[in-house]
Amino acid sequence: MGLVIKKISVAIVALIATNVWAVGPVSLEQQYSSEAKQVASVTRGEKFFISKHGKEWSCASCHGAPPTKEGKHASTDKTIRPLAPAFNSKRFTDAAKVNKWFKRNCNDVLGRECSSLEKADVMAYLNFLK
Repeated sequence: MGLVIKKISVAIVALIATNVWAVGPVSLEQQYSSEAKQVASVTRGEKFFISKHGKEWSCASCHGAPPTKEGKHASTDKTIRPLAPAFNSKRFTDAAKVNKWFKRNCNDVLGRECSSLEKADVMAYLNFLK
């Protein structure tokens, strides 16, 4: 009996660890929504993505609208792989990279960091694109 309980405990710990460390576009959307204490909105995310917010660029300036094809950086002309996860499976698989790029790009677009709700909304929009 003790061995069975031990195996079940190990399996539960493995499942919890997997869920805690799982990173992907859906889990990031959920994380940001949870931080914002508000449900993400595809509509708000799309509007945010294509709009300028007092700065020179919008997200779409570099990533395109919709961001399902390659984009080009507005000032360097560097090619940017598709942003929508359905069109680029490598997107949003590294939380540190995601946070780094949100910080940089939000500063370029907004002149400040994005709020958790803004990130959640953008993620909802990107996850919606198929």
